[in-house]
Amino acid sequence: MTSPELAGSPARTVLADRVPVLATSRALTDTVLVVTGTLVVALLAQLSIHLPFTPVPISLATFGVLLTGAALGSGRGAASMGLYVAAGVLGAPFYAEGASGWAFASFGYVLAYVPAAFLAGHLARRGADRTPLRTVALVATATVVVYAGGVPWLMAFLDVDLATALTLGVVPFLAGDAVKAALLCVALPTARKVVTPRD
Repeated sequence: MTSPELAGSPARTVLADRVPVLATSRALTDTVLVVTGTLVVALLAQLSIHLPFTPVPISLATFGVLLTGAALGSGRGAASMGLYVAAGVLGAPFYAEGASGWAFASFGYVLAYVPAAFLAGHLARRGADRTPLRTVALVATATVVVYAGGVPWLMAFLDVDLATALTLGVVPFLAGDAVKAALLCVALPTARKVVTPRD
């Protein structure tokens, strides 16, 4: 039985499709990839900085989400982030600054990791991780999804208007987003060329 992630043209693959199957089981391999993606994002989320003027911390979690989504593909990427969200809600200290649960200002961003990873994987399967220019579009689009989930939650949680939410939850992070985008624009196309040199 062919994994949904492997359907379609052989050229329309993501990096994880090239991982050797474990014990002749695609399901086992996919499970390991999903769990690994969850743990990678949980680890990167701990590399965070608390800013005194906003309740939203700076972290590498979004970088991990986009990297995981693009590398795993839409289905595995969304599953990985779904597991990340569920584990944190149930008490695992997976979120930035070791947070867990759901009653905090930046939880909307966490929820948005699921569709952001799905979109990153969807775009990567269509070639958006193959060149730096295409990767810029992948990163920008998926990052907008994260903000689209985070800002409304921030507005409701803090009871503030849109302008204030943007000031607290978007503007301070734009420079960091540019750095993350630059790193991904190098990492993803380079990994693609190494793993699939003729793709």
